[in-house]
Order: sequence, then structure tokens, then C-alpha cells
Amino acid sequence: MDSSKLNSLLNETIVKLSEASSLKGLFHEHQDGAPLPSSRALSEIIELSRAILFPGFYGKNTINSHTLQYHIGVDVERLYNLLIEQIRAGLCFERQDRELSSAKDLAIMFISSLPRLREILATDVEAAYNGDPAAESYGEIISCYPVIKAITNYRIAHELLSLGVPLIPRIITEMAHSETGIDIHPAAQIGHHFTIDHGTGVVIGATCIIGNNVKLYQGVTLGAKSFPLDKDGNPIKGIARHPILEDNVIVYSNATILGRITIARDTVVGGNLWVTESTKPGENLVQAKRISSEVQHQEKDE
Repeated sequence: MDSSKLNSLLNETIVKLSEASSLKGLFHEHQDGAPLPSSRALSEIIELSRAILFPGFYGKNTINSHTLQYHIGVDVERLYNLLIEQIRAGLCFERQDRELSSAKDLAIMFISSLPRLREILATDVEAAYNGDPAAESYGEIISCYPVIKAITNYRIAHELLSLGVPLIPRIITEMAHSETGIDIHPAAQIGHHFTIDHGTGVVIGATCIIGNNVKLYQGVTLGAKSFPLDKDGNPIKGIARHPILEDNVIVYSNATILGRITIARDTVVGGNLWVTESTKPGENLVQAKRISSEVQHQEKDE
């Protein structure tokens, strides 16, 4: 193909890619003063938040008790400025009338929640440590265990979502999903002393409600059974469609729990189970024991 034909093909392709009919819902038109949220800035927000919540484990490792307040002050100031910028970028997706003052207010309200977030994250660290005989220290849990990174991102994102910040909370939890393989929707409600052992492949849906002292293992799905449709055949948004796990529930690896059902307190759900019905308190759900091939052969011989 000669160069003129190649140029013509390229120009035709550019025109097709620029057609409005092909861009429905796929094009965000830039407006002055309303940029998209930055994944790089949000990554720094997460790193700063982790450094504030777990000083010495994240951020500067030379921090000590004499310099702690100074370093937290520096990190909070940087976090505040980044949050204003990113919250404002997120707000442009929903409300054009929310100005810079709103972003400043939301940033301050989020930062003021960090002491409370640290308190509940401390219970998550404790649960992970007590739930794993292989763990030798809290420091190992904080430094190494993917659940702490995932649950930290989730609790940050959930707080921002509760304050009415759009889009950014979902980006933050998806960042943890990419980092750890743990997918927690920021709208889910999770109590204290929560942990996930190993973690890879866990999915927690948007309308899940999880109580206190709950433990999940890898591969667990807390999902929706179906999606009700409206008269036009479109999924109905905003309905409760994911499970409720009450206090002291344990769900073992690769179990799938679907629909708006209640896994009652003190229930143990065994591995590789498919659960679509509510349980009674203290119930143990396990697979039926298989008859061994030896017994089967004996029965055939008889």
C-alpha cells in the first residue's frame, strides 16, 4: 500500500474515532478548572494516609517518638492539599455547583476522622494477628499482610463515600484490588476486628453488611444472586442485593454467598460451598461427607 493510501486510511480512522455516535458514555470533555482525578495523586494520598495511620511502617522509617508529631504534621498538610485538589476533581462528575470551599470542608472532615479510622484499623490488625498462628508480631501483620492494605484503602474510601465524595472512593478500592487481589466495594459496611486470611480473590459487594469479629478466607465471594430489571430492561440501581454477615461469622476458602440473605451470628461456612439461603445462629455449613471408593466397592461386592 502506497503512502497516500496509508495516510487516507489513517485520516478515515481518526474521523471514525472522533464521531460522537461512537463516544456515548466514553468521552469526558475537559472543562477549565475541572480536571479528572489523578491516579498518581490518589496513590500519594493513600501512602500519606498509611504513613499517618501506621507511622514508621509506611512513610519515613526514621521516625521516632520525638519527631512523630512533626512528621505527622507535615504529612497531614500535604494530605490536606492533595485532598482538596482530588475531591474537587471528583465533585465535577456530579455537582457543578459545589465549589472549592466544599472540597476544603470535606478534606478537613476526612482528616478529622483519621484518629477513629486508626482505632478501628488497630482492631483489624489484632484480628489478623490472633487469627494466624504463623504471625509473629503486629509489625509483620502491618508490613506484610495484604488484608491490612486492602482494609485500610476500604476504610479510607468508605469514609470519603460517607462524606458524599463521588468517584474517588471507588478508584481507591480498585487500587487496593490491583495491589492485593481483594475487591471490597467502598459502600459495603464492615464492623471492627475484621480480617481476611491470605486474601486473594475475595469479593465483597456494595450492599454487604458485615458485623464484628468476622473472618474470611481466600476466594470468598459475597455477591448478588440476580439483578432486577425495570420496565425498560435496565438493572435497577440502589437496592440491597448482597449478604448480611452477623458477628463472629467465619467463611472458609472459595465459598460463594449470594443474595440478600443473613448469615447469622456464630455461623461457620465451610469451603467451596454455594449458599443462597439464610442460616440459624451457630450453624455449621459443610459439604456432605463423601463415601470413600473403598466403601463403594464393598457395597457393590455385597
